[in-house]
Amino acid sequence: MKENEEDILRKVRRIEIKTRGLSNDIFAGKYHSAFKGRGMAFSEVRDYRAGDDVRDIDWNVTARNRQPYIKVYEEERELTMMLLVDVSASRLFGTRGQLKKGVITEIAAVLAFSAAQNNDKIGCIFFSDRIEKYVPPKKGRQHVLRIISDLVDFQPEGRGTDLNGALRFFTNVMKKRCTAFVLSDFLDFSSSAGDAADAADEGGLSVGFEEGLKIAASRHDVVGIRVCDAREGELPDVGIVEMQDAETGRKVWVDSASAKTRRNYAAYWQRVSSAIEQTLTKCRVDSVEVRTGEDYVAALLRLFKMR
Repeated sequence: MKENEEDILRKVRRIEIKTRGLSNDIFAGKYHSAFKGRGMAFSEVRDYRAGDDVRDIDWNVTARNRQPYIKVYEEERELTMMLLVDVSASRLFGTRGQLKKGVITEIAAVLAFSAAQNNDKIGCIFFSDRIEKYVPPKKGRQHVLRIISDLVDFQPEGRGTDLNGALRFFTNVMKKRCTAFVLSDFLDFSSSAGDAADAADEGGLSVGFEEGLKIAASRHDVVGIRVCDAREGELPDVGIVEMQDAETGRKVWVDSASAKTRRNYAAYWQRVSSAIEQTLTKCRVDSVEVRTGEDYVAALLRLFKMR
């Protein structure tokens, strides 16, 4: 059920207070150093000093003033940051007092405020098994608050996940190189929840987004933030339970008291995680895993440090 406007505004305000404080105190400098500008741009000329590179001498100014001057360059700092946000039904899962949706929202807000502090443009693509919404890149606090409001209240039409389609859309709409954060659980497989409990096959799994990720990463600086929940990889012993795949709606009865079932469940998740990690590494995409109920600040700092 859709929340009323007053409730949404209160949630947006709470998220702004928390995440803007983090971006002010922790992430602005880290973000600036981790994500570089497009290159060097001419800034000014000044007197030549001992040790300066003679290749930077401005010969026209030197001739006019009859003493050596050099060109000074500075980094073109302005960047465009794109947030690719997974709004599929699997984000509405969480067993540690927080849904995956909440973690994604807060991380997206921290990144957006960090970018805004560096005067960068921020855009957003909401995707499920289709492109749900595209917010073109713009600057400013009000624009960031609009994105956060969408994150809090957005009601997608689709329930599944087509990360490959989202990456292709991103590549098509963003012609100039930018930094893109993919916030998702990366569960873009053909298998469903029932397979997780029943899976005994030890064969490998193939993700559905490798082609799109490879193309996007060759043109842009793509970073993966995988949000998951501890219970997705561990089935508790609670007897016979009915499980449902949030994205397909498929239901299956599972005997969680069976040690074999629990082992198969855990083994299946390990293969899923391995397939995702291998694909990210193969496409040369830096990534970090964040779990619900855990400190995402430490995870983001690790991500920035590796860059």
